[in-house]
Amino acid sequence: MPCRVKLRLVKVFSMYEKTVLSNGIRIVTEKIDHYKSVSLGIWVGTGSRDENSINNGVSHFIEHMLFKGTPSRDTLLIARELDAIGGLANAFTGKEYTCFHSKVLDKDFNKLVEILSDIFLNSSFDPAEIEKEKQVVLQEISMVEDSPEEQVHELFNAQFFSSHPLGLPVLGTPETVSSFTRDGILEYMMSYYNPDRIIISAAGNIDHQDVVKAFEQRFKRLEPLKREIRKYSHAPSSSIICSYKELEQINIIMGGKAPTLTSKMRFAGAILNTILGGNMSSRLFQEIREKRGLAYSIYSFISSYIDSGIFGVCVGSDPDEVNNVIDVINKEIMKIEEGDLSEADIDEAREHIIGGILLGSENTDSRMMRIAKNEFIFGRYIEYEEVVDYLKKVTLDDIVECMKQSFLPGGVAITTLGSVNRDDLDLSSNIFFS
Repeated sequence: MPCRVKLRLVKVFSMYEKTVLSNGIRIVTEKIDHYKSVSLGIWVGTGSRDENSINNGVSHFIEHMLFKGTPSRDTLLIARELDAIGGLANAFTGKEYTCFHSKVLDKDFNKLVEILSDIFLNSSFDPAEIEKEKQVVLQEISMVEDSPEEQVHELFNAQFFSSHPLGLPVLGTPETVSSFTRDGILEYMMSYYNPDRIIISAAGNIDHQDVVKAFEQRFKRLEPLKREIRKYSHAPSSSIICSYKELEQINIIMGGKAPTLTSKMRFAGAILNTILGGNMSSRLFQEIREKRGLAYSIYSFISSYIDSGIFGVCVGSDPDEVNNVIDVINKEIMKIEEGDLSEADIDEAREHIIGGILLGSENTDSRMMRIAKNEFIFGRYIEYEEVVDYLKKVTLDDIVECMKQSFLPGGVAITTLGSVNRDDLDLSSNIFFS
């Protein structure tokens, strides 16, 4: 029998509930009865970090193939039925999970469940479709290679994580994708698409028991498999890699480790990221673009995972200005490490983040994804007020400590993509590489 978890009120107009089916599948919902829509997601806790150099890209390839037909629906019929209910169906694969999701009017929810369940449980993986989809994914890989700003992120990930699976590209490589077989794909699914790694999340005008009823009968055939899946953490190290390519601009990423998804330091990291390069009033945007005109695109970012993460700065500039740009980035990092921050700086960044969180709460897609991710990471629902409270407790010392931990001498990497060689970089006065 399913195990009911005590419901919890989130706000006056929303209610969160969770049920664990007998085979381990978790169903989490957030009812918002004044909406007319429902966002639904079927999540699997697997991604590119579960792959290796031989099957790299298989998680993403499976995401594609699930829309390529079942015994009762071909690709065109799947598309037509989703279009007929206005379903904005999509899917994505990340480093740690894969999601198949859609948003429809509440009256079309049962039809959406029927379609998504069919493609998730009954996809044919026709060999002819596999060969066709290989060409599609190869084109997708080529698109990344034709976009320097995207490609530099792939190069940096591979460099920063080195031989760790987090450094593998989500899309895979032309070699791995070309080698996929039907048997290999199904073997991977048998290993990682386990019920205890599946979460069904829904947010909007829907009753929790209706969601449980809709999925329980369809998904009860999935049997739990006792398989230990080990993940190991990553230890960052200092490195510099210059990938030469004839481009008008030089694309640079400089980064160190970020707080993990479960670290309380992540709240300080969010505020720090906003101050350093997270918006147009950020220090790097003002110093590099507005004051010096050294770049059009300049931003900082945090990519956090369960046990690791990257806190980085990405910029596209003229090759002749590469050392000036790196020098400015270095100085702005050092200023924060030395405590050059005001309470006003922190308060403005905090309010910017809180505003984004609360604005996102008005979107059913955002809520659906939020409750699924919280279940994956923490195994529970997290109130918006709890997050806001943690953000309000962040101090200047927390931010300084977060910066020091992220940009440690000997733990920072630089990747460049463009017409610059290693000998062109002057890092003699850079404490991270001296």
